[in-house]
Amino acid sequence: MPIFDFHCESCDQTFEFLVRNEAPVCPHCGSQRLEKLLSAPNVAGKSKKIIESARSQAAREGHFSNYSRSEKPRR
Repeated sequence: MPIFDFHCESCDQTFEFLVRNEAPVCPHCGSQRLEKLLSAPNVAGKSKKIIESARSQAAREGHFSNYSRSEKPRR
């Protein structure tokens, strides 16, 4: 079930809504006059800090499957 951004044309509020099967309504005024907004997707796991943390945890656990061949320690 995707989350979409909406803009209410009645009360000029912007909000997120988890879309299921029912038609969304504005949580502020209850209106159904909504405009679906284009929102940027959130790419998970691509921050440098997250990758660094995952790699250090993998090294502590003794597996290097998430390293490229040139980054793996030589044994």
